[in-house]
Amino acid sequence: MGIVLDSSVLIAGERREDSVSEILERVEAKCGKTTAALSAVTAVELTHGVYRAKTDSDRKRREGFVEELFQSVPVHPLTLELARLAGRIHGEQAGQGVSIDFPDLIIGATALHLGFDVVTLNVRHFQAIPGLKIVSLQALPRPFLWLPLTFTTPNPRYN
Repeated sequence: MGIVLDSSVLIAGERREDSVSEILERVEAKCGKTTAALSAVTAVELTHGVYRAKTDSDRKRREGFVEELFQSVPVHPLTLELARLAGRIHGEQAGQGVSIDFPDLIIGATALHLGFDVVTLNVRHFQAIPGLKIVSLQALPRPFLWLPLTFTTPNPRYN
């Protein structure tokens, strides 16, 4: 048994400036010791994010994160067998009026193909994929910043 990491978990971690090992430790704390994997579509989404960075420093940080991730976690290719599985799921669900976004379809189909669960922050994105086991990983809260209250004009109500 293993897990496929959804892009949402990785993007949230990268935005918090977590290292890949910190993200994997958090996933292990939730799922236990297990094999982690990525879908090829996650590689596309993360690489897209590198090139969408607004500053050179963000781009370099994202490049480092993505390279560390790809060296630590295997990326499973979109094979013909996987494409047929995804096409069957998509066709059957569309026939019932259910729409599944393409990236989520491929990530979920990758997990099913491998016999793995999917770990995500967006459970509802994957609920339309029959037979897929979903592990919800809640986002870590951002550090709370205390700011003093200041009034630019006196407020008689509080004097």
